[in-house]
Amino acid sequence: CCRLHQVQSLLSEGGTATPDGILCSLGIDSRYNEGCTELAKYLFYGLYGRNQLNLENFLEEFPEEMLDDVILLIKAESVHLYCNPMNYSYLLPYVSHWRNLHLYCMTEAEYEDEEAAEEFKISSFVTMVQDCYRIGVPYSSQGHIQRFDMFMVEKWPLIQAFALEGIGGGSFFTMKYKLMDMSEKLWQVYNRLDPVSLDDLFTEDLVNFEKQWSGFFSSMDLESHLSILELSEAQAGEAFRTYYSHGLISSNITDKSKSQQPFVLFGKHSSSEDLESYSFNFPSESHQVRNTGPRGSTARHMILQCVAPKGPLACSRTYFFGTTHTPFLGDQNTEQKKTEVLLLSQIYSAAVQAVLSGIKCYSCTSSATKAKDVAENTFLVALDSMNLSQYRSSLRSKCEFIIQAVNKEGRIIPLTDEKSRYVVKTASMTVHDIPDLQWDRGDLGSVVFSESFLESSINIQQKDGTVSSDSCHTILTTTVPRYACWLMESDVKQSEQAQHLTKKEEGTCLGSALTVADAAYVFSNSQLSTPEEGKIIFFSEGLLFIHSQYGSITLSKDHISTIKFYDPDSSAVASLFVEYEGSLLPHLPFPLQSSDQCLVFALQPRSKSHRAFYSKVLSVWQNSESGLTLQLVDQEHLTWTQKNMHTRLQKLHDSHEPPVAKRRGSLKTSYSQLPEQDMFLQHFALSSIGQEPILYDHLGVLFPSAELRNPVNSQGDKVVITIITGLPGSHKKRLCNFLVQLNKEHGRWVVYKPGPDSCDSFSASHLQQYLSSFLESQRGPGGKPRLLVLSPGYTDVLDVVQAVLFHPDPVVQACFTIGAVTACVDPLASCMEHRFAFPKLLEQCSQGIVSTVVFTGLTAEQKHPLMQHVHQLVRSANPTAAFILAERGAVTRTEDVNLIFSDSSFNEPQMLRARYVLYPGWCKGRFISGSGSLVLTQQHVAFNRPLERPLFVTRCKAFKSSLRPSPFQGNVYNVWGKVRFSDSDQLMEVRYNTVSGSLSIVPDQSIDPLTLGSKETNTSCFLIFDGVGLTEDGLKDWLRLCAKQRQTKKPKKTKNTLLPQEIKHIHMTRHLDPLPPGYFYNGYQYIDIFGEKRNFHPS
Repeated sequence: CCRLHQVQSLLSEGGTATPDGILCSLGIDSRYNEGCTELAKYLFYGLYGRNQLNLENFLEEFPEEMLDDVILLIKAESVHLYCNPMNYSYLLPYVSHWRNLHLYCMTEAEYEDEEAAEEFKISSFVTMVQDCYRIGVPYSSQGHIQRFDMFMVEKWPLIQAFALEGIGGGSFFTMKYKLMDMSEKLWQVYNRLDPVSLDDLFTEDLVNFEKQWSGFFSSMDLESHLSILELSEAQAGEAFRTYYSHGLISSNITDKSKSQQPFVLFGKHSSSEDLESYSFNFPSESHQVRNTGPRGSTARHMILQCVAPKGPLACSRTYFFGTTHTPFLGDQNTEQKKTEVLLLSQIYSAAVQAVLSGIKCYSCTSSATKAKDVAENTFLVALDSMNLSQYRSSLRSKCEFIIQAVNKEGRIIPLTDEKSRYVVKTASMTVHDIPDLQWDRGDLGSVVFSESFLESSINIQQKDGTVSSDSCHTILTTTVPRYACWLMESDVKQSEQAQHLTKKEEGTCLGSALTVADAAYVFSNSQLSTPEEGKIIFFSEGLLFIHSQYGSITLSKDHISTIKFYDPDSSAVASLFVEYEGSLLPHLPFPLQSSDQCLVFALQPRSKSHRAFYSKVLSVWQNSESGLTLQLVDQEHLTWTQKNMHTRLQKLHDSHEPPVAKRRGSLKTSYSQLPEQDMFLQHFALSSIGQEPILYDHLGVLFPSAELRNPVNSQGDKVVITIITGLPGSHKKRLCNFLVQLNKEHGRWVVYKPGPDSCDSFSASHLQQYLSSFLESQRGPGGKPRLLVLSPGYTDVLDVVQAVLFHPDPVVQACFTIGAVTACVDPLASCMEHRFAFPKLLEQCSQGIVSTVVFTGLTAEQKHPLMQHVHQLVRSANPTAAFILAERGAVTRTEDVNLIFSDSSFNEPQMLRARYVLYPGWCKGRFISGSGSLVLTQQHVAFNRPLERPLFVTRCKAFKSSLRPSPFQGNVYNVWGKVRFSDSDQLMEVRYNTVSGSLSIVPDQSIDPLTLGSKETNTSCFLIFDGVGLTEDGLKDWLRLCAKQRQTKKPKKTKNTLLPQEIKHIHMTRHLDPLPPGYFYNGYQYIDIFGEKRNFHPS
């Protein structure tokens, strides 16, 4: 539904460049046009597309040409869809939410006649386009651009069939209609992310993207501290290069900008000049780790970028050769060694902080200029905080921050383009040519950092009417580790020295070893940190953590201020929060250093380390002689940051990924398993639809995981409105009367029934005036009554809802609330022909509006084909509605009555969320329901003469046999009114539904004074006819045939008024009558005594 809205928005621009509709024909009918297939793939969420794997299930049931047997014409407010009975059930879940759908589909029995089926397809196509002049065609697909040629379109078999005499349009299609290529405009729509395409991005593109990083780490982990020196840039970047180049083979990307290609560069060979001249097709074999440092020394860092070849994802990192810390072995040196690795790590950390702050600023302001200023300022402030002020002036001009919007094809589009709002962005910072101010060895190279992110923004209408914006963002590539390092020879030696502490029984800086090495996670609140797994060994006065990248990390009692142990239950990870002193920093890897000076070690449930902690460590650490302060805490004693870290570690454990997943070929956690992403996905589901505001009072329901939990306002003393809707012939009035009679003792009931004067169409102003007068009349003692609103026949129920909720008078608006909306459906009166439903049938069962659907016909025949068809159709349109069986509106079960009269079902969270997703703007009364191509009108005919009952019944039943197929001109579908019959003086109410053949003739009931009924005067008779193309004169002629014909007095004939034929007839019958005196007849003529002759009898 949301995707259809985006396509239809192209048709509402107006002007001669805008077509009246967009035509999409699949399969052989369009000669397998790729542009049409791409549009169908978009609208049907991947059901169509040339992926053989997706088609395997379908091909087992019926041939592919059956699935492709689809014609689609999209108009601004309606959709025409031709399909066959075979693919109907596959298409139904996608199209049942489309508003004003005109479905052309035969039944299984009708489809068996192949010739009739082909004629039906052609006639359906002719009917679709008959009121169009300009027709758009999705001629080309994004991956295969073709020059538009309308004469090639004319060769499509479907278009050629249009010219057939009799069943076709009778002329060439391109002579009658102006064809327009809509390909490029549709591509912009396809590139717009929505919740479904975002999910595809997570489950397909992002998974493939992460696999390349996993492949990179796997290949790097094969290197030892000695062999890594021989590693070349070409070897290190092999995974990224093959991923990108292989993807380009099947793509049509023409943009070869440097920022959109993968690279891996070592040490000093990462200067701005090297970045400019780099080509991924010609990686360097000669630049190795051993020779790319300053003055030909060993490189201390590498910059790398991975780019998705056919998608928007890209991210870059800076990783390091060597560690930044020295394990504490008892020496009292508290100064951190100033090394090249530490310096580059600090500058890289400042770049990471800058990019993340720039992303946050952009998501709030949508201004790339403001984001750039914030990022650059953050970078300089971060340098100062790490005592690198001497680099501030030299790096100010060398840091470059940029945000780029990238569409789903991997092409960069301008941020100023409106379409860029709904595409992935890449924010990057490059710090070029970092000078070596400490050792004066020239430039150290560059550091880079970038992330792919997506922002989301919704407008919120506050209680005072002002509209504010709420924004959030998510970083898609956050699972790619921001920091990684590999041990060099000196690091390995230091790590091994620390591990020798486990072999000494006493006298070490950590005391004596209490446990053997076992798996545990380490994590910190640093922006560079991700949960890492290693081996933990508990000592009597500290602990030792061994990690494959960082080497050995020792934490002594001299550096630990407090230890908090949080173990929620036996199935959850146990977290050991170690709050440390500043003196630990020289002995702690840089990525684990955080402003809160807290590390967390997580023990997996039922692991050796978890059991050993309780059996061997806990009692020792609680002893004051250990010098450690250990607290066993509950969740409320943790800081917000500590709770967040524990949740992240728990998610990692619950994902059942291998603990060292990054080292073994896959990243630790998938994007969807990160705890902070749930809120974004809820936020994006609403923001991707449009910029219509959300009411502040609804936020608590729409975002249940948010801290804001405002329940929907209680009903209080408001008047609860129950809305009952249904097509003519659905027995909704019977249901209404039945409910009122059944519940009279439970309170006062008022029923709003639009009278004959207003039944031609729904009038929102009429209903709103009635609500105002209703409040005036109800002022006084006694409880407020319940109001039951009965909507007119072919009315979109959303129009009724918006009329009630958005009364122009705020005082009146505040006095009413909708309790529940119920739709009445009679399967026998639901379809005009084949599977084509009456206008607004599905709209009257709308998800998010209607909570209950009452089937009022065929309730005893559940297996009837028509019942099954309508049941399937309505269930697909409203998966959450309760279904009730009530033959002719007679509800018998108490629980069914309670559902219909519910005070709160309309405002349930799932209903509210569905309304925001399906009907943007509804909360301000701005959703336009539109109308279909077929409009049924009503004719009101008043008269005084009594009718003949037998004639009336016969003439009504004759309507069914006179029904005409599409375009249905002259068909009468419903008759309702009040008449008198010649056999009784009593006024009778009559109802007849042509399709179902249901006829009802009952005495007119007295009108309840509280009911807004028809305004009858002089007890005149009237009938209201529903149909297509009805005329008042034709209906009056029909009525005359239902009444007794009056005998009219014939005027006296004279000789002068007789017609020649009458004179001849008289002559034939009376020519031998007696003649007057003086005449005789000779057998041919009459002759008098004077001999004069005449042809006719003289009398």
